[in-house]
Amino acid sequence: MKALELLAPARNADIGIAAIDCGADAVYIAAWEFGARKAAGNPIEEIGRLCRYAHKFGARVFMTVNTVLEDDELDRAHRSMLEAQKAGVDAFIIRDLRICGWDDISVPLHASTQCAIRDAEKALYYESLGCARIILERELSLEKIREICAAVHCEVEFFVHGALCVCYSGECRLSEYIGGRSADKGDCMQACRSLYDLTDEKGKVLVRNKALLSLKDYNLKNRIAELAEAGISSFKIEGRLKNASYVMNVVRDYDLALNRLVDTYPDKYCRASFGRISGGFAPDTNKTFNRGYTELFLDGKKGKWSSMDTPKSMGEAIGKIVSVRPVDRYSIEICVNPLDKKLVLRNGDGFSFATEDGITGFRGDICSGTSIICKNVHDIRPGITLFRNINSAFENELETNRPVREIPVTVKVSVRDGFSIEAEASSHDGRKVSVSHTIDADTALNKERSLQMIANQLSKRSSHYTFGLVRTDVLTGNSTLPLLHASFLNGIRRELSDALDKEPCRTVLMSRGNRSKDIPLVPESRNFHELMRSRYCIRYELGMCPKLQGAAPSGPLFLVNNGRRFSLGFDCANCEMTVTPDQK
Repeated sequence: MKALELLAPARNADIGIAAIDCGADAVYIAAWEFGARKAAGNPIEEIGRLCRYAHKFGARVFMTVNTVLEDDELDRAHRSMLEAQKAGVDAFIIRDLRICGWDDISVPLHASTQCAIRDAEKALYYESLGCARIILERELSLEKIREICAAVHCEVEFFVHGALCVCYSGECRLSEYIGGRSADKGDCMQACRSLYDLTDEKGKVLVRNKALLSLKDYNLKNRIAELAEAGISSFKIEGRLKNASYVMNVVRDYDLALNRLVDTYPDKYCRASFGRISGGFAPDTNKTFNRGYTELFLDGKKGKWSSMDTPKSMGEAIGKIVSVRPVDRYSIEICVNPLDKKLVLRNGDGFSFATEDGITGFRGDICSGTSIICKNVHDIRPGITLFRNINSAFENELETNRPVREIPVTVKVSVRDGFSIEAEASSHDGRKVSVSHTIDADTALNKERSLQMIANQLSKRSSHYTFGLVRTDVLTGNSTLPLLHASFLNGIRRELSDALDKEPCRTVLMSRGNRSKDIPLVPESRNFHELMRSRYCIRYELGMCPKLQGAAPSGPLFLVNNGRRFSLGFDCANCEMTVTPDQK
């Protein structure tokens, strides 16, 4: 049976714990250094706290060590990994090949998406280095994913949701070239979300002031079954800079999707951790940060992937503005014709609309029906489509109505002569414990009431376990029962809980790598001539592709930003675009 893993981002331990409560089978997090998100570092003590919580459910914690390491950083990175390993980390997500030679790192190594694995040859190479898992490039087709999975024996992980880099992972130098902030060191300035002009070789502006390199966000929730069939075992959510509400909402949505797949094929798939999630909010990924969604190249075809008009989150379209009138010197009232007649606006909702200069956002101070009173907003007028990018009611629901994750435990009770009582418990993950007591008690006059008392008190929650009595065997003369008090039965339930805690939650076995010793482990070389290579193509996005859209061939094209000019290259044979420094 194949175990499917939902892998969630954790900016910090609290967000990681929230992700686990919402159904994540594993989370990934960074220590203070060497993670590809410089603003999302954590002390080892916090990573240890997250590990202890995750392991209650057989969930796992992976630590990112996926920056390019300089020679003088190797010792610090090594020490950090040893400390994290001791704290309970279950695997390391790595980029620098030299880490594969550290024999005292005993937990599995996962080759980061920053390794730019997009064909079977490179996948086999990282497997031969001892990587137990490879994390694929995002700009792949399902056919290519299937081909790579068939070629290797290690686990294969793939991103299914979140922000998209425009270029192949690990091969972007644009941020470092423009501002000295290296994506390879976790300090990307997100130059792909900046505004550019598109010009021809004579300087004529063809497109002005658009985020021409900005992509929509990934959303493959409806393709989970196909990815699992292709060989993917870990489904990864992007977002180590995202807040708790975003992570919880997305994780819960994909947790339910994976559960539906497992329920459909119970003999084929299972989840990679244990526990049952109950209650809480109803997830809706349209209500948290997104730039619009795309499935990118999964079907092996070009599509409209860009968010060039809106490089930030617009939110949900709620309707057209029908009137704007002044309330006083400082405030205005906006009336909306809603797309959904059930629309309810609330105080504190956030709104946005598109302008020629980008996106304008504002908060609603007083919202009633479909009218919004707020401070003066520049350029707002009737006819504009209004979006809601902060749904205050939904955000409050996420915060106050969180799901609960518990390990189901079944209990069997036996009562023997002399009023010897034994309770046996079996947990969802396969642990078995028992406790027994011999008590001096009167005989219960009402047997049915006593049986009900046992069922009630041994079918409650203790710690992170939810107990359920499945059978009571009465093996005494005349089938008599002792007169039992609720406090005694509650004590038995707590003893069972404590006994389960003494035996670690079982885990689904992870793949472990096997390194070929004769392969040299050398540091990565970086190409600064080609700042970016991508399946995304500006010419195609603008209807200018001569190969697929029949457009007339264009001359050289350039991106211009703050006086800097970059050359666009078009490798039509491979259907790829490049960005390079302008040589002129």
